[in-house]
Amino acid sequence: MTVGQSQVMMDDGKVPESRRWCFSRRHCLFFLLVLTAVLFFYFTDINQMATDWNPVKLWIPFKDHRQTFGSLNNGTLSDLSKFITHPSMTVFLQTENITATNMANRTAMTTIASVVTQQLVQTIPPSPVPYKSPGLYLVEYPYPYSFVINEPMTCEQQKPFLVLMVPVAPHNRAHRHIIRNTWGGESLVLGKVVKLFFLLGLQTGEGVQQLQEQLLQESKEHHDLLQSDFLDCYKNLTIKTMVMLEWLDSHCSIASYAMKIDSDTFLNVPKLVGMLSSAPKTNYMTGLVAVNAAVLRDPQSKWFVPVDIYSPQMYPHYALGLGYVLSLDLAKKLVLASKHVKAIYIEDVYLGLCMQHLGIPPVVPPNWEYFQVFPVKYSRCAYSRLIATTTDKYTDRVKDWKDFKNPGPYC
Repeated sequence: MTVGQSQVMMDDGKVPESRRWCFSRRHCLFFLLVLTAVLFFYFTDINQMATDWNPVKLWIPFKDHRQTFGSLNNGTLSDLSKFITHPSMTVFLQTENITATNMANRTAMTTIASVVTQQLVQTIPPSPVPYKSPGLYLVEYPYPYSFVINEPMTCEQQKPFLVLMVPVAPHNRAHRHIIRNTWGGESLVLGKVVKLFFLLGLQTGEGVQQLQEQLLQESKEHHDLLQSDFLDCYKNLTIKTMVMLEWLDSHCSIASYAMKIDSDTFLNVPKLVGMLSSAPKTNYMTGLVAVNAAVLRDPQSKWFVPVDIYSPQMYPHYALGLGYVLSLDLAKKLVLASKHVKAIYIEDVYLGLCMQHLGIPPVVPPNWEYFQVFPVKYSRCAYSRLIATTTDKYTDRVKDWKDFKNPGPYC
């Protein structure tokens, strides 16, 4: 008998009752571990455990709300059904026997988590892609921008002949309302399907979350908003135009033509469709074409471009941004050309540079009156002869449109 054993013996040579099963703390701990293992394998479905085994999911550290919401916004919505987050803790669903009660509890928890997830995604506005300016006169493009509001199936379902793309600021709902109630509301013209979309970026500053909620509701109501995750500002118009072309190539190549047109314009859609009925089907761009336009070197000019950005004294021919039309095959070609052309901030000039890279000059329209960069005073006769004109900000465009659509001769 060892000394350790003799110290736990009673005078009569028997082991005390309290020490009968555990001769030391180590033995007790070993016994508890063995018992735990036996119970675990007894109550666990080994096959199911092997199927669901994923060591990464055993512990997901809760870092902060922003990380969690970011993952939800990226599509991992099912993750919230596996755990419920709280500012100070994370509670995980435990492995348990599958009973009717447990299944009901899991279903209820998953349903609640799904509702919470949907609310988070819809109410938290996305953040613009962090802008890394390549300089005062250039924009960050090419860049993998993505859409946060999209209508990817509309063209496939409606098969439009002509798509009208209107760049507009997120907060400018008034212009969108006017356009929908005037020329943008014409969906069937001369037997051709015409489809309208508004192209938006993201806004920052006070009230941005409320604005994003309003845009989501507007999108549900009209299904004509396309919003990408770049910062919506004047300098980024080139980005907006190129993102528009990316979308047309990816989601609307079934159309024959597209027109980019500013939101403060009047558009004579029947005149436009009539012109396109005899237009080239490929490599076609037209509008108010600037010929031999001088590069502005005055630093005070809104469109100043220094020599180190663009050295020639004249721009190639380009269609002014108030409104230009292109055949849909050009969307892909212009996006590919943009990889080789420095992206300056003047969007219509930039498209002209991309067209020059492709060796495809824009075409002068059949009539020089069709596109007007300076506002034309309204009259039924004058507006019947043009395709697009800018308008004065004090013009009642809805009133003029209603008058223009009245029956009777124009002139």
